Amino acid sequence: MTEAKRLAAEKAIEYVEDGMIVGVGTGSTVAYFIDALGRMADRIRGAVSSSEQSTERLRRHGIEVLDLNSTGPLALYVDGADECDPHKRLIKGGGAALTREKIIAEASERFVCIVDPSKCVDVLGRFPLPVEVIPMARSLVARRILERTGGQPVWRMDASERGVVTDNGNAILDVHGLEITDPVALESELNQIPGVVSVGLFARRPADIVIIGSEPPRVL
Repeated sequence: MTEAKRLAAEKAIEYVEDGMIVGVGTGSTVAYFIDALGRMADRIRGAVSSSEQSTERLRRHGIEVLDLNSTGPLALYVDGADECDPHKRLIKGGGAALTREKIIAEASERFVCIVDPSKCVDVLGRFPLPVEVIPMARSLVARRILERTGGQPVWRMDASERGVVTDNGNAILDVHGLEITDPVALESELNQIPGVVSVGLFARRPADIVIIGSEPPRVL
């Protein structure tokens, strides 16, 4: 799927205009987009980044990384997804950057999502749903999610079997076994559980454009 990711990322460059401040997401597909953006670093004003990982890659290309508080609304946000349904609603958070990604998506006029064909599904939920939680509330939130959805929350671990810590200092629960037929309602319900910081459903604010990496790329 490497070529598919690259094709989607290269197509997304067509939405970048001179003088823009570009919102940039996180992940392997976005890495290709950042590399392409680097070729026009002198034509944009900078970027707002959703993760320390993306920030480092942007700076290596000579792209200034700006604070969203100082930029105000953004014209464009480009990011990947772990799943995308036919209505451009997404599951995101496989890279543990969902909260900052959701903030930048909310601040952006246009959200362009770049995916390879394997990420396209009819119904969201095959990919475990990430939920970022305050560490002290991890077990409480897990119990409430199980009670309300029947899904199985699993505390995400790193390769050393230590709990993954987000750039915000929080934990991630991955909820398995869901079939999300009403993602807007589920996003709202889970957001109400005390201790939940952010839910990896991008349904209330879905993507505006989805680019599927193929030859040629498909645009939804």
